[in-house]
Amino acid sequence: MSMAGRGGEVVGVGGKSFIEPRPFGMVKIDRGFLHMGLDKQDSLFGAQIPTKDISVDGFWMDETEVTNSKYKQFVMWVRDSILRTRLADPAYAGDESYMISEDKNGNAITPHLNWNKPLPRKPNEDEQRAIESLYVTNPVTGDKLLDWRQMNYRYEIYDYATAALRRNRLNPAERSFNTDRVVSNDVVMISKDTAYVDDGGNIVSKTIDRQRSGPWDFLNTYIVNIYPDTTCWVNDFTNSDNEMYLRNYYSNPAYNDYPVVGVTWEQANAYCAWRTDYLLKGLGTEAKYVQRYRLPTEAEWEYAARGKNGNEFPWDNADMKNGNGCYYANFKPDRGNYTKDGNLITSKVGIYGSNSNGLYDMAGNVAEWTSTVYTASGVAAMNDLNPELKYNAAKEDPYRLKKKSVRGGSWKDPESFIRSAWRSWEYQNQPRSFIGFRCVRSLANTTSTKKK
Repeated sequence: MSMAGRGGEVVGVGGKSFIEPRPFGMVKIDRGFLHMGLDKQDSLFGAQIPTKDISVDGFWMDETEVTNSKYKQFVMWVRDSILRTRLADPAYAGDESYMISEDKNGNAITPHLNWNKPLPRKPNEDEQRAIESLYVTNPVTGDKLLDWRQMNYRYEIYDYATAALRRNRLNPAERSFNTDRVVSNDVVMISKDTAYVDDGGNIVSKTIDRQRSGPWDFLNTYIVNIYPDTTCWVNDFTNSDNEMYLRNYYSNPAYNDYPVVGVTWEQANAYCAWRTDYLLKGLGTEAKYVQRYRLPTEAEWEYAARGKNGNEFPWDNADMKNGNGCYYANFKPDRGNYTKDGNLITSKVGIYGSNSNGLYDMAGNVAEWTSTVYTASGVAAMNDLNPELKYNAAKEDPYRLKKKSVRGGSWKDPESFIRSAWRSWEYQNQPRSFIGFRCVRSLANTTSTKKK
């Protein structure tokens, strides 16, 4: 850069500014302040909700919970990626055009799928064999069903925070990631998650504890079976006839706009990772400025749910119905009477009014996963700036370490449980018919444009 005509003064480096477009189906939640928790403790259920004054940065948040339709896109993408891999496999069709292994100059690169090549519309015998390998036959009806056991998604997440803490140790001798610089008394251990599929097709997940050896020790690999558990409808309610939902809720297009359920915390995180990669592949050079999709922290969720005035419920008063007698949310208004609010189970997303942030169903319909590990101390143990508690529980960890915070209450919960500050939890690997999720994304530019 030429400095001519500037008199030797430091004027800074310019560059093209990046204006982040609004992500499809999301609303912007501006940064702000929240008195988190309940000042008036719940005498009915005896729950102590910790309180704290906190501040959170701005973020994008899904207007509605992730629907069956959107989650199906994830499942179908996984199906098509497996199919393309098999079509390129010599054991099936052996069509190498489904896999890209060279760049435009003919240089060898890491093989990856060719998504520009369409799947065969009139498959030959070998192609048909590859397609049928993804399906199983219903022994009763004879229908071909997608083999959910094969729907595995592999992704990697680099733990920048842990790596940064390692890099900034007070003792300079302990900062290096390289083995040849490790001092003899450095016995710092690194925990990383890794996963693989064994010869029997089973997912094997492990947490490796070892002395550090390099920067790749902070790269965590996950393989998650992402098909939702449709049996949750009968498993969650004993002595109850809910088989209809088992057979219809996820598969029937009539429920496309309903929130996906039967999805674990682990599956929700896999969806966020896939949604991120799907976005980045379509952005080109601007991808480097965009933040990853993720689950909201417990603090972000409550801040967004309360609306611009910090209300107890997402709406502006403590009533459950408006002046016309219509309920503000899908919940359990009366003992045993699930239909009093107009719904029996879940409802279509967005049919009730939004809160002042433009978010729908932040109370009721389905409860929602957050990224935060659940502890009784809650926000009291967190920082007051972008508070969060994280713990990546290993498979062999006790179950009490696998609790994740769940917010918002659901279609089966009473009024008290759908308050914005109400805290609940579930194990990270447990699917439920009353828990779904929505995604958030940190803002690419969080600086304020408001003038005082």
